[in-house]
Amino acid sequence: MDKKRATHNLEFNVSQILKEGTGATRLYEVEAEQVRGLDSTAVLVSPLIGQVKFLCTGRSVLVTSFLEGTIEKSCGRCLETFTAPITIELEEEFFPSLDIVSGVALAEPTEVDEANQIDEQHILDLHEVVRQEFWLVSDTVLYCRSDCKGLCPHCGKDLNIESCNCKNEVINWRWAGLLEIESKE
Repeated sequence: MDKKRATHNLEFNVSQILKEGTGATRLYEVEAEQVRGLDSTAVLVSPLIGQVKFLCTGRSVLVTSFLEGTIEKSCGRCLETFTAPITIELEEEFFPSLDIVSGVALAEPTEVDEANQIDEQHILDLHEVVRQEFWLVSDTVLYCRSDCKGLCPHCGKDLNIESCNCKNEVINWRWAGLLEIESKE
């Protein structure tokens, strides 16, 4: 297996692996400092570092990848900003749009996402699939620490910093209607 030097982007020219045919592999060390199209729900604060492996299947290129990085996001309990490690694992199949030998346009396989197409210059672009996986991983609720007390649901005070004097009665929702009638009288 050819091991390639580190690359700083998520775009790869796969013309050689397509020419070699079924069974050809490449392994790349990746250090991607940015991913196009990320939104502001979580911010990537360290490069995504890891490996990307390509395997030519004859009709496509199978990409497996394991990338790690650090994000900055808001705690799901107290809303404070903190950093957390993330892991992005991919296993995606990418299809060429042109025959590597003749240059003839190939029929697009049914039910293949546009992000999984290798372009006419034989560039396999991982930005969109990494962005989608990043969104799934970063959209999970994370906490700044396991014992985070969060915010008081009544007054909004950060219970990690100070306590409050709010009544924390747990009201059974089935009796809420009767309590409302009682409060009107």
